[in-house]
Amino acid sequence: MERPIDLRSDTVTTPTEAMRRAMAAAEVGDDVYQEDPTVRRLEAMAAEKMGKEAGLFVPSGTMGNAVAVMTHTRRGDEVILEAESHIYYYEVAGIAVLSGALPRTVPGVRGAITPELLESALRGPNIHYPPTTLLCMENTHNRAGGAVIPLETMRATSDLAHRRGLAVHLDGARIFNAAIALGVPAAAIAATADSVMFCLSKGLGAPVGSVLTGTRAFIERARKNRKMLGGGMRQAGVIAAAGIVALETMVDRLQEDHENARYLAENLAEIPGLVVDPATVQTNMVMCDVVKPGLSAEELSRRLRERQVLVNANGPSRLRFVTHKDVSRADIARALEIIKDVMV
Repeated sequence: MERPIDLRSDTVTTPTEAMRRAMAAAEVGDDVYQEDPTVRRLEAMAAEKMGKEAGLFVPSGTMGNAVAVMTHTRRGDEVILEAESHIYYYEVAGIAVLSGALPRTVPGVRGAITPELLESALRGPNIHYPPTTLLCMENTHNRAGGAVIPLETMRATSDLAHRRGLAVHLDGARIFNAAIALGVPAAAIAATADSVMFCLSKGLGAPVGSVLTGTRAFIERARKNRKMLGGGMRQAGVIAAAGIVALETMVDRLQEDHENARYLAENLAEIPGLVVDPATVQTNMVMCDVVKPGLSAEELSRRLRERQVLVNANGPSRLRFVTHKDVSRADIARALEIIKDVMV
């Protein structure tokens, strides 16, 4: 039997042989004592790539975002987020449960909160209102189909937030995809925010981990919050080593994923019963609407799974395809033939 073609997410990537060798040979220590040299190296490398003073290795992007919000806010503060943002939509209400903060959602433009939208959401001092202290942005934007937020929009929105006394956190889980698409260094995107979290375990292919970056003072406070959440790891250099290899070797190849996503979108658009706009595909995600009468996205996903093509339903009539390093152009061509056959 041929191996499955897994287009559910870039989280399913497996570590490269270079990562496995680095993990086996990693120099380690107790990271809670800040004595793991491999973790320290990863954190410094991550901070440099984001143009920040310091970094903090965390087990997941969700924890990185949770720690960031906890560190920026006090209980009862209001946090402004895009209505479909990952922090609001997919992180199990952590913003409320862990930080005691009130999320105020703003429907964006393909995931972007523009200065005009932010201005309309901000409220003046009033005894009835909570203090608004944090703006969270996301680039690339997951539920907007991997959309890239324009740098000018991020700068203008961030500048307004800062003028109004808000801190800015960037959920940059896929910031390197955004950087490749925009043709700028990741640090140029990160410069719009006071803190930035990015994932090592998505398109970069590392098996575990994310890094939260910011000022040294911010990261020292964040370190204590990480400990509170159970994220104080011991000989974590074993997994940090894979993250170092990811940053050294896996960033530039993200362009291949973007090209494969566009190829997938252009060909899906030719299949009767499916609707895709290839012009909206900016990075490694393709959103596909199922319009064949009587066929739901869930049912199509089930039929494709039976044929070894894995893809997630992202709503009653929508599928989300995600390209990554473990899916080749040939794999995508084979998946397309199977999809055509199933749609007949």
